[in-house]
Amino acid sequence: MQRGRIALLAMAIVMAGCSSRPAIPVSDEQTLVMESSVLAAGITAEAPTLTISEIQPSASSTLYNERQEPVTVHYRFYWYDVRGLEMHPLEVPRTVIVPANSSVKLYGSANYLGAHKVRLYLYL
Repeated sequence: MQRGRIALLAMAIVMAGCSSRPAIPVSDEQTLVMESSVLAAGITAEAPTLTISEIQPSASSTLYNERQEPVTVHYRFYWYDVRGLEMHPLEVPRTVIVPANSSVKLYGSANYLGAHKVRLYLYL
């Protein structure tokens, strides 16, 4: 019986040591996520720029098509609060056609006043 209590206490200490703060770090280098198929299709992109206003945070990014044919790209902006937690509900994925040898500017706005960080996810 004593061994069971000691084992339970040891397990509780181990579990307490494994806890972490509830934050997902989104550094400046991680604001743009592109699937490899997007790069293979000849699409390059700028990291999104975040504008925080009193009304609504917004972000924009430019996509470039280096190919001779238009490419359809799907994208979604993910918004994060000051602690780095993803804000829900998520935006609906959107689609844009990037014309051949051209560029397109993407815009997104957060429906949340507490959005402090943004990440852009691109896929085909």
